Amino acid sequence: MTFLRTHRTITTIIAFVLLYAVFKVLYLTGILNTYYIQLIILVGINIVMTVSLGMVNGFTGQFSIGHAGFMAVGAYTSAMITTTWLHVSTANPWVGYPVFVLSLLAGGLLAAGVGYLVGAPSLRLKGDYLAIVTLSANELIHAILNATEAVGGPRGLGGIPKFTNLEVVFVFAIVSVALMRNYLFSSPGRSMKAVRDSEIAAESTGINTTKQKVFVFVFSAFFAGVSGGVFAHLLQFIDPSSFTFVKSLEYLIYLYVGGAMSISGAIVGPVIFTLLPELMRSLQSWRMVIYPLILILTMIFRTEGIMGLKEFSFILIPQRQRKEVSA
Repeated sequence: MTFLRTHRTITTIIAFVLLYAVFKVLYLTGILNTYYIQLIILVGINIVMTVSLGMVNGFTGQFSIGHAGFMAVGAYTSAMITTTWLHVSTANPWVGYPVFVLSLLAGGLLAAGVGYLVGAPSLRLKGDYLAIVTLSANELIHAILNATEAVGGPRGLGGIPKFTNLEVVFVFAIVSVALMRNYLFSSPGRSMKAVRDSEIAAESTGINTTKQKVFVFVFSAFFAGVSGGVFAHLLQFIDPSSFTFVKSLEYLIYLYVGGAMSISGAIVGPVIFTLLPELMRSLQSWRMVIYPLILILTMIFRTEGIMGLKEFSFILIPQRQRKEVSA
């Protein structure tokens, strides 16, 4: 498939390697402590979550407000696999990383399956049905997790091995964003934008709009599920309260403030709002007042978000490569 091809210049790869090297050196020299490294890791996870949400809300023109539900499916699936392996295995700890990767894929695939069950019926309809269904699905997943003792119920699930580190998140974020970016610059990606701009016009050109919307929704849910697995293996403890509607609302704020119709906007938003709490520690109780206020002001004075339709140069694919992607 076209979005599996690699279209990244050497300069971009070097830039990301240098960025990682800077963070690593700052950590080893004591300038950045473990807390700030964890903050950087959270930025990476939030970027993937926001870019995946942007594929549905920004590039396809639908409105999903239950992304945290898919994150929860991936987090619990991945955590259950690795904790079970940890309890029954006495093998070399390095064997844990292949198990970790497989658990992330399993969590992503299960989240994609749930995404299909949610999206297939609702995306056949026009209007705000997807928003209503995804909100209900988020609450349903939250309720099921609360009621299921096998995954800890309301007490949560602990003892999750800590596989997530700076290296894992850098690779995860770069690969995930690259795959989503390559898809968006492919022929099916242009079909997404056509559906967003005018569903009737897209259908008249032969695009199967329902199939396109369902595929993008499932694709997005997959990355949300994988992000949940990475998140679970960072904190080493998860509970249903970590994946409520408020969590989904946070990702919506990240997306629309950064710019819903641009990959760069979906990167800028999480960076700002993951680091912003550090600048307003004394106002933590007002966080969910300040965030919506920023969103309201953005919608009034900068309708298309901070980035608008602009993209960073490392996101754009050179014209000659676009032709290869479209082939």
